[in-house]
Amino acid sequence: MPRIPLLPQHPADPQAAALFDEVRKARGPDFEMPHLYRVLATAPAMFRGWLDFAWPLRQNARTPRALRELLILRGAQVSGTAYEWAHHLPMAREAGVSQAQIDALADWSSSPLFDAPQRAALQLADEVTRGPAASHATVQQLKQSGFDDAAVVELVLTASFYVCVGRFLQSMDIELEPGYDAPSPSLAAAEAPPAANPPLDPVHRTQERTPR
Repeated sequence: MPRIPLLPQHPADPQAAALFDEVRKARGPDFEMPHLYRVLATAPAMFRGWLDFAWPLRQNARTPRALRELLILRGAQVSGTAYEWAHHLPMAREAGVSQAQIDALADWSSSPLFDAPQRAALQLADEVTRGPAASHATVQQLKQSGFDDAAVVELVLTASFYVCVGRFLQSMDIELEPGYDAPSPSLAAAEAPPAANPPLDPVHRTQERTPR
């Protein structure tokens, strides 16, 4: 159970209700707010800031969506954040990430399925998620893989933001919505340090939803 009660789908607080209306305007009138939003909107000003940062990060970035979804999945895998993994798995597939790459993600460093830019982004995800920061060598590897300075900023921001997402989800103990299979504890890479939650197996959703 979340450590902060979930707001209802149609909250009484006018600020929270207005933000939910804004999300439904973008996602459709029947869109059900995910549990993450129903906790965030308890502090409407913070939820406002979240939307204003997270949505442009997802929608306005110039780097390939598939690459960023791979990076996000790897961060979720390393941190053991089941909610983040479950929500981004269908996004990754929709963006063009193959099932073979998803299955190989735990051992990406020894897999032939990832090209040089993907390997640089996955190394970034590993370092930023484990902390405290990406190394100079990894930033140089991104540049040598063809990313300009703006793209490096996008990728580092994405990796860093989703560390925040995972920490918040775990700190608030936010549960997956109905329609998700429960993840099983077997997907984290062998070299990853122990996570607060069990590492993850590929999970399949039966209903489309959108976090962040």
